Amino acid sequence: MTKTSISKSAYQTALEALQNEMVKLQHWVQHKGLRVVVLFEGRDAAGKGGVIERMTAALNPRGYRLVALPKPTERERGEWYFQRYVKHLPTEGEIVFFDRSWYNRAGVERVMGFCSDAEYESFLGACPAFEEMLISSGIILVKYWFAVSEEEQEKRFQARNDDDKKRWKLSPIDLAARSKYREYAQARERMFEATDRPIAPWYAVHSDDKYKARLNCISHFLTLIPYEDLVPAPVDLTPRQLTGADQEYPIRKDKFIPEKY
Repeated sequence: MTKTSISKSAYQTALEALQNEMVKLQHWVQHKGLRVVVLFEGRDAAGKGGVIERMTAALNPRGYRLVALPKPTERERGEWYFQRYVKHLPTEGEIVFFDRSWYNRAGVERVMGFCSDAEYESFLGACPAFEEMLISSGIILVKYWFAVSEEEQEKRFQARNDDDKKRWKLSPIDLAARSKYREYAQARERMFEATDRPIAPWYAVHSDDKYKARLNCISHFLTLIPYEDLVPAPVDLTPRQLTGADQEYPIRKDKFIPEKY
């Protein structure tokens, strides 16, 4: 994979600072009752999951959700296309991160032939109106596209194949995508043309350098929602009198798991 131009120590320092700001933002979202939707789109192995993982690492899990939907069920295939995504939209005070979203139809489904030409054209026509409806209802919608080069994508596919812990990421769709880089580029351009609107713009992220992509994306996201620092001050944890209850009522030794480490 491409060697990063930022040292690991500098990356970790910057990331920790940004994650602290993400916590402040989450407190603000909860305080104001905001509803935030963040879409992460891009080619396979573009680094979407890594950014989401770092962006949410310090957040309160009760205040955000990650949505990464599998392929639609038979029932969902008979529904209005946007219906399976609407049910995952945020309530007040919540941020929802979509690791791929309704834009599957403009990308994977289009390139792999999983939808008809009529369904594809209908989506491109309806999507701007759907997003305008979300925004007019008060939802803050942010759309990121992660741009990875053909060479870097192939390096990451090879790295996944060589790593037992990551091989599960190589889906049949990923393998098929290796020969359809141009087709995905054409689908992306058509998608941008139809759905990049002032009210719901696309933001592109250079993602060949994973460290820089993560820092740049989180940093940019923090500029989109003005917030104040509402993180609670430390509480007074005056040392308390210990009760010794564990000595008085010890847990039976046979209840403990084996300590192999």
